Amino acid sequence: MAEITCVVVTPEETALSQSTDFVVVPLFDGELGIGPAHSPMIGRLGYGELRLGHDGSDRFYVDGGFVQVENNVVSVLTNSLKRPSELDSSAATRSLDDAKTLPVATDEQLAIRDRKVDQARAQIKISD
Repeated sequence: MAEITCVVVTPEETALSQSTDFVVVPLFDGELGIGPAHSPMIGRLGYGELRLGHDGSDRFYVDGGFVQVENNVVSVLTNSLKRPSELDSSAATRSLDDAKTLPVATDEQLAIRDRKVDQARAQIKISD
């Protein structure tokens, strides 16, 4: 069976380097499935679930960033990579509640609020 390599890099370390048969990444506007011999591409990640394998048995939370696909290597650059067991759904719920009360008088404040809401919702979804 053909394989691809998924490499995840955070600011602190190379957090993951694993061979698999399929990768699903959370793009900012939906999910993308990547298999062997996928055409080269670069995309912007959203906040959500990175899944490895057709069965999705290896799951991780990625905190935005970028993905590049080239020569059967999926390179993910993200702020944070966590397993679902490392996420605290009650803390994420509190973060969501706090984010909903943030002021949105300017475009910058609106963008900050939307980012915090998206991050919290993704963490809640993955941790459950």
